[in-house]
Amino acid sequence: MLSITSLVQLAAFLTAAAAVPTGTDTAKRATCTVNSVASAANLSGCTAVVITAFTVPAGSTLTLAAASGATITQTGDITFAKTTTAGPLITFDTDNVVYNGGDHNINSFRQGLLKRRYRGTKETTLNRFKGYGTFKDVTVLNSPAQAISVGTTGTTVISGITVDNSAGDAGSLGHNTDGFDISASDVTLSGNVVKNQDDCVAINSGSTIVIESMTCSGGHGISIGSIATGKTVSGVTIAHNTITNGLYGLRIKVDADATSGGVSGVTYDGNTISGITEYGVLITQSYPDNDSTPGTGAPISGINFTGSTTSVSVGSSAYTLVVDCGACSGTWNFADLNATGGKGHIIASNKATISGGTY
Repeated sequence: MLSITSLVQLAAFLTAAAAVPTGTDTAKRATCTVNSVASAANLSGCTAVVITAFTVPAGSTLTLAAASGATITQTGDITFAKTTTAGPLITFDTDNVVYNGGDHNINSFRQGLLKRRYRGTKETTLNRFKGYGTFKDVTVLNSPAQAISVGTTGTTVISGITVDNSAGDAGSLGHNTDGFDISASDVTLSGNVVKNQDDCVAINSGSTIVIESMTCSGGHGISIGSIATGKTVSGVTIAHNTITNGLYGLRIKVDADATSGGVSGVTYDGNTISGITEYGVLITQSYPDNDSTPGTGAPISGINFTGSTTSVSVGSSAYTLVVDCGACSGTWNFADLNATGGKGHIIASNKATISGGTY
């Protein structure tokens, strides 16, 4: 028979044992530090991740896959050594994530390797956002090709991010340096800055997408497409963006050989576009040509410039507006488009009726 003292000791032991969390519970509460590729290998139990400054060596990539609902906070720069590794170089793959870059950098080359980097790895995507959540406040420097690929699976807001590929202007080294490539739905880009040599934003597929308060310079403006066979884009609002000093301002580009898919329900509202050298607004089904023999397999409908004025100013050799349709339909309200300068416009709108606007 146990003594009273033994019973008290046993009860105390059982109480203490019950209070100790399991390994799983501990892991789910853990704050994890990433300071190398190896330390990022298993973050699945981490609900808080802190990234300190480190360099990713040549030949390596980085994946950040934390627990659902995790916060990921960057407290130092991530730098990638020169590499020919196929991208993406860094992948964020966490559901319901809250990522804060802390105004630090993700930089794809060491100083002094710019020229070789652009020529040696130009088809490598730097960042890929998977999962879903909020991503904010980081500077992406010198991406070898596309800076940020958005392939999220739920409601996502991306804000306060700067993509700076302006170093690629030197010697025409930067190519295919899209700022944001979107193949996802329920995405908002807000208040981001892109300096590059290609599309500021390219929406390749998806629905319920908002592009707002962006600042784009030096590239190909904000694009829908190119739309390939089987890809659709619908329900897009492009509002209050500033686009300067590029070849294009706003584009919808559908592959001439696309046999299905299409674009519908696009609203442009209150954008300011200037310093354009080729096309202020281009809507074409002849891609990769700008204005040629349009295809008919992926229709375009419901394109509108409404809300507040979208102003477009182009250079002397550019067009204000070109519509190059093989399969377009509906009534398009361009009442709030004011495009001036250049050689004027070319309209071949197929079955679409364009009303209002100055161009």
